[in-house]
Amino acid sequence: MADEVWVGTWRPHRARGPIMALYSSPGPKYLIPPTTGFVKHTPTKLRAPAYSFHGAPMPLAENCSPGPRYSVNPKVLRTGKDLGPAYSILGRYRTKTMLTPGPSDYFPEKSTNHIFNSAPSHSISARTKTFRVDSTPGPAAYVLPMVMGPHTVGKTPGPAAYHQTDMQVTKFKAPQYTMAARVEPPGDKTLKPGPGAHSPEKVTVTKYCAPIVTFGIKHSDYMTPLVVDVD
Repeated sequence: MADEVWVGTWRPHRARGPIMALYSSPGPKYLIPPTTGFVKHTPTKLRAPAYSFHGAPMPLAENCSPGPRYSVNPKVLRTGKDLGPAYSILGRYRTKTMLTPGPSDYFPEKSTNHIFNSAPSHSISARTKTFRVDSTPGPAAYVLPMVMGPHTVGKTPGPAAYHQTDMQVTKFKAPQYTMAARVEPPGDKTLKPGPGAHSPEKVTVTKYCAPIVTFGIKHSDYMTPLVVDVD
């Protein structure tokens, strides 16, 4: 050490703190999240659906299912019964007998009057039976309303019944003049004091006292009087 030449004031000494270069790095200690599986999958990639191999579920204490105890007829399908023709030993069904007209009940030769034009024909048949009480009113039962006079029913209004529409409603309104009395402007009609009711010389509100006029001397008492020699 004594033979070495040192430049400056620096000398070798013990380190004051830890130096990272003197220590080894941890190496590939950090793990990247995997892209396979379900647990700890990397959040930057899409995760596929995962299926678990779970055990069989525990049986329930009380089974509420009815089980295969329905007695469904095997011949009944979803489209109906699948059966062939079946015969029963029952009596004949009674059908209702309806009397329909036959061919001799029609008269086609009389239909020409309704289809083709024919001359008027009169029959010599008996008089028809009238009603016991004929309630149909006769011509004298009708009374026509009056069409003239003041008591006319349903009297229509004349031209004077309609009011003429004011032209000022649809057009510009013209100036209107009235003959009314003169309108007095609103004002106060109480009695006001005149100029002679005021005494400004007696005012002592803004001044010490009212102005006073005196007939005194015009010179000061401290001024030297004018002395003139009299012979």
